[in-house]
Amino acid sequence: MFNNLPPLTRNIIIINIIVYIITNFFLYALQKPELYYVLSAYYPFSPFFKSWQIITSMFMHAPIAGGPGLMHIFFNMFILYNFSFLENILGGKRFLILYFLSGIGAYILFNVWEFIQVEMFARQLERLGFNIYDYFSGTNKQLKGSAQEIKNQQTLINNIIKIISSPLLGASGAVFGVVSTFATIFPNARMGILFIPFQIKAKHFLIFSVVISIYFGYSGSDSGTAHFAHVGGAVVGFILAKIWKKHLNRFNPQ
Repeated sequence: MFNNLPPLTRNIIIINIIVYIITNFFLYALQKPELYYVLSAYYPFSPFFKSWQIITSMFMHAPIAGGPGLMHIFFNMFILYNFSFLENILGGKRFLILYFLSGIGAYILFNVWEFIQVEMFARQLERLGFNIYDYFSGTNKQLKGSAQEIKNQQTLINNIIKIISSPLLGASGAVFGVVSTFATIFPNARMGILFIPFQIKAKHFLIFSVVISIYFGYSGSDSGTAHFAHVGGAVVGFILAKIWKKHLNRFNPQ
């Protein structure tokens, strides 16, 4: 099966699988599970953030024992496998650029939204007479006010702590970039989607995916998924496709 894949796609899938096996089995066997999170990406102003995480997080997926587990890596690699032909269309160099830039774009847009959230919570704390930056610097950790005000302050502080301590991981942003590029170059190509009994045009699938990701990301109704990372990857894929499309002498299927 892997032998029929273009080389870069094959290697990306293999690396993802190897990293998943190492981080979920070998590191736990060595009693070093904290290394799992060293490779995931944190909010850039978090004390847990390291620059290399922006790249390594693209090869990380949800722990086998938590959250979506194996389904996270399975669906990402399944989609990448099904769109592997795009490597032959773009060429290896462009495909590699697409994968990594989409992953970086996913990280950036996701954390732009996280920054907006942090600043919103910080402003609410200021209105309650509390400075979150003094809190994290150790200057002032004393909550003051009525019992309800203290409860509200603690809730807002916990919201900020959750943002800066929750890692971003997965190839979803990079994979969304691949799908977005395909849908932009071949907008009228018909796609068969799992659990949908009819085919849908690629451009309609892309629009629907971005709209639903923005909705869930903004509403927070599915907080376990980094929806704005998906949008970030899709935006980068769309931009790169627009740049490259005029240079590709390919038939656009109807």
